[in-house]
Amino acid sequence: MSVDRGSGAASGADPVVAGLCVDLRAEADDLRALLEPLPEQDWMRPTPAPGWTIHDQVAHLAHFDGVTRLALAEPEGFLAERDAVTDLQSYVDGIGPANARRTSAQMLQWWREEQDGLIAAALAAPHGERVPWFGPAMSLPSKLTARIMETWAHGQDVADALGVIRTPTDRLRHIARIGVLATPNSFRTHGHDPPSAPIRVALTPPAEGPDWEWGDPIAADVVSGTALDFCLVVTQRRHVDDTSLHVHGPAALAWIAIAQAFAGPAGRGRAPGQFG
Repeated sequence: MSVDRGSGAASGADPVVAGLCVDLRAEADDLRALLEPLPEQDWMRPTPAPGWTIHDQVAHLAHFDGVTRLALAEPEGFLAERDAVTDLQSYVDGIGPANARRTSAQMLQWWREEQDGLIAAALAAPHGERVPWFGPAMSLPSKLTARIMETWAHGQDVADALGVIRTPTDRLRHIARIGVLATPNSFRTHGHDPPSAPIRVALTPPAEGPDWEWGDPIAADVVSGTALDFCLVVTQRRHVDDTSLHVHGPAALAWIAIAQAFAGPAGRGRAPGQFG
């Protein structure tokens, strides 16, 4: 199997998986372009995630790229690591402090190596591979899409810490789709049944072209606006009040207040007015 490090393409790979690997690499490269010029001391800047520095954000990405590679290439090793975790939130929050001695150059190298390993494992995986995880097993395309979402969301925390406005790309479609598909889980995470009323989502993409749409086209409950604003809300990087999203209908209003594209316990989100 031949792998092109730059593009993420490989001969014989599932074309969907190969395309997702390309987008994962591109999303990470955009973030690395922000990180590489930073003075060492700036890696200790606090980010909007309480208690997390820029260093912690990158440690999280490197660690979970590595854990995803392990789940793909050595599932028994992953299951042993997973089963040793007694408290998932403490495990996640401890990644940054556990890697506090790494310099910025070491952090970037670590992340690059872990992502290289993940992409190589994904491209070599049999078609239809299921990936074990801390929750239910996932299809490989779903797992890669989740890595794109995580890279973009933690990259947003870094950008916010630096006061940088990033240019949105059509890779946001991956994140928007996860946000829509995660609607039932968003309610269940908060102990509520999903609403019976259908919700339509209509988003203006970053580039020219038709809106991205999901749901019943005649649904009375609607969320509309830019793809960027929607992705910021469903990854809980912005409170909906700090966006220009239009939300109509009780089901849509209830959902957008708790929407989260990521698995796990309910996120703390961001406060209204935090970003203006």
